[in-house]
Amino acid sequence: MDRIEARARFQELLKNGGPVSAVELDEIWAVLPTTRPEDILGEWKGGEFRTGHPLEGKLAEADWYGKTFAAVHDAKPLMCRNAAGELYSNRELGQGEASLWTVEFRGESTATMVYDGRPVFDHFKWVDDTTLMGIMNGKGVPAEGPFYYFFLERAPESPHEDPHEGSRAGEGS
Repeated sequence: MDRIEARARFQELLKNGGPVSAVELDEIWAVLPTTRPEDILGEWKGGEFRTGHPLEGKLAEADWYGKTFAAVHDAKPLMCRNAAGELYSNRELGQGEASLWTVEFRGESTATMVYDGRPVFDHFKWVDDTTLMGIMNGKGVPAEGPFYYFFLERAPESPHEDPHEGSRAGEGS
């Protein structure tokens, strides 16, 4: 599978919204380009893939919206909506907030969100210029998983500057 096929399959999986195997998501992940923490700053709307992971559906119960990366050392992993529909950082659920680092995962260094209060890592790769694929990993998770697979789409109201244009998703495809 090349990047173009991976992106097309990823979009197809999002559109269908049905169950998907972790094996298929791993095949897509393997060919997507890595990213740097500073390239993903901004607001992101999130969703999950239905793989049967124990966490599946739990974020929806908390009315999870997505993530906000205000700065490399100011990441809000659990942006949720309150009863009035307003966004807030759910620090209680996340046991704090997080920061962005470059961490090696599966032999590649990529942007990774490190939670402050939990032994959890969210690794990110570019699907396209406005979409990230994420894999949640953490202490106690075997090398083969099970992992929690999710995606982030740049929030339309989230303006961002990209000083590294051309060094991300479109490069080499």
